[in-house]
Amino acid sequence: MKIIKLNAIDSTNSFLKDMASKVALDNLTVVVAKKQTAGRGQRNTRWNSQAGKALTFSVYTKFDDFLVADYKYLNYAVSLAVYQAINMLNLSRLTIKWPNDILSENKKIAGILIENSLITDKINTAIIGIGVNVNQNKFPKDLPNASSIKKMLAQKQVINPDIDNNIDLDFLLDKILVSLAKKLEILHQKEYQLLENDYLSVLYKKNVPSMFKTTQNTLFMGKIIGVSKIGNLQIELENETIQEFGIKEVSFA
Repeated sequence: MKIIKLNAIDSTNSFLKDMASKVALDNLTVVVAKKQTAGRGQRNTRWNSQAGKALTFSVYTKFDDFLVADYKYLNYAVSLAVYQAINMLNLSRLTIKWPNDILSENKKIAGILIENSLITDKINTAIIGIGVNVNQNKFPKDLPNASSIKKMLAQKQVINPDIDNNIDLDFLLDKILVSLAKKLEILHQKEYQLLENDYLSVLYKKNVPSMFKTTQNTLFMGKIIGVSKIGNLQIELENETIQEFGIKEVSFA
């Protein structure tokens, strides 16, 4: 596994994508940046992080025979890799919010952005962008649901954020990369049901009655019951019918 460390870059995903267009990259080439000036998240949002206090990195991976139709399993593999590595730190109520946010006590501490390169009906390569809020103590007021591993451990009274040393970023990076390599191997072996079972077992608010909001600001009650074959969120409505939603089509109210 080749790891390239940078002080600052606009986006590690963009940097890797540019590299891949110019040279042949080894599988699992990693780019890590202390600071991202234009980090990206899901739904065309910007990823907010403090230089030197967050993990911001991207991983380039190749596939031999991976159908676009099976993309959700790549999302499962990556989400579970990050989840399980962070879970070693014993944060409270760690879950995966569909499709791939990592939450502790309902607060977002990590996000994932996967960008694929396709050849006909297959995914040829993917660039996996991962951002983890590790040692930040402050967040912008417009991000009320954002937190960090350090803040959540302090809330649990495991550490005192004003006294204890910061969590070692290289240590956590290594744990995530080891976990990711294992999950990608499971993906290559096409053990899809194993990935799905593990993902659904830690899915945020699964089977919990919740209020949702559509893009038209329509409110409705329902409960998450799973993920469809094409990766949409499946919600059972109050009338017991099941409706599917894409990534930009529904949110928690």
